Amino acid sequence: MNKAFVKETDDDDDDAGELAAAIPAGSKNYMTPAGHRRIRDELLHLIDVARPEVVQIVSWAASNGDRSENGDYIYGKRRLREIDRRIRFLTKRLDLAEVVDPSVHYGLDQVFFGATVTYENQAGEEITVTIVGVDELDPLHGKISWISPVARALTKAREGESVILRTPAGIDELEILAVSYPAPEDAC
Repeated sequence: MNKAFVKETDDDDDDAGELAAAIPAGSKNYMTPAGHRRIRDELLHLIDVARPEVVQIVSWAASNGDRSENGDYIYGKRRLREIDRRIRFLTKRLDLAEVVDPSVHYGLDQVFFGATVTYENQAGEEITVTIVGVDELDPLHGKISWISPVARALTKAREGESVILRTPAGIDELEILAVSYPAPEDAC
């Protein structure tokens, strides 16, 4: 099947825009040790397990003869391109990564990367967030990126202080109720 009919290209730079858009220019890709471990584990799984399985399926499908109407071959090749694209993306992310251990701030009441912060907004809602790397973002579980407006407003403030958050809906004042960091792991 001709690529003109399936609208696919061999362009390897599809993930370059995604990489550049998420991290501010000139910034490092800050990550917690857990986030770095998760991305490294995903990369190793793709390289050691997922890609070899798909290569085996594509090889088997190619040996069956006519490849133009062979669904296993066509979809296997497509899946292989997706895996290779993800491998390139994760490799670039890990190359730019700077692992920051938030436990070095254990016991402090000032907000830095890796802090878990409980704050109250003007509406009286108590919200708890953890400031993490761009690749660890999970707003449904209270993990916000260090480049988010809320994280930027909270950074360097101390427990008991109020900060101003500018939103499209207007200005919101956030009162920091608690700041905590994970305890350092014992080196024993």
